[in-house]
This record gives sequence, structure tokens and C-alpha cells, in this order.
Amino acid sequence: MTDLCNEIEKFGKGIGNASRYRIIEALLRGRKTVGELVKLVNLSQPAVSQHLKTLKSCNLVVDERKGQEVYYAVNAEYTINLLMHLVKDIRKPKA
Repeated sequence: MTDLCNEIEKFGKGIGNASRYRIIEALLRGRKTVGELVKLVNLSQPAVSQHLKTLKSCNLVVDERKGQEVYYAVNAEYTINLLMHLVKDIRKPKA
């Protein structure tokens, strides 16, 4: 499998779950703490934390610690680059 295939597979794993997709949607409106996400997506704190762990392992989310709070945000640079590579690969003429 190519590197792009592996990355697309990780991307699919990240957004292939309704709860993780709702977390991504919430983060598209700006960075949030776990507590803020719990309220927005109506899941328990442990569930949100587990989903964030998966999203981080798929490179779709990054975190930043400020004091005792950890803020999560969409990894826009990674996601945009991945999708640009996918589009470029799709546009390649097939022999």
C-alpha cells in the first residue's frame, strides 16, 4: 500500500465514526477543551477523551496545554495537505 493509501485509511478511521465526526465539527468552530466538547457533543468525558485519542493518532487533531487546560483543534495543515495529495493523485492520467 502506498503512503497516501495509509494516510487516507487513517483519515477514514478518524472521521468514520459519528461521534468523532461531531467532535471534528465542533472543533471546526475553534479550539475547545474536553469539558467544552462534552457539552457540545453530548458524550461522557471518558468517551470524548477516547475519541480525541483516536483523532490525534490519525493526525486529525492537535492539542496545546495552557496551564492546567488542554485545548484541542483540528489539524488543518495536515488535513488540507492530505486532501490536496488525494486530489492530485485522482487527477493523474491513468495509463
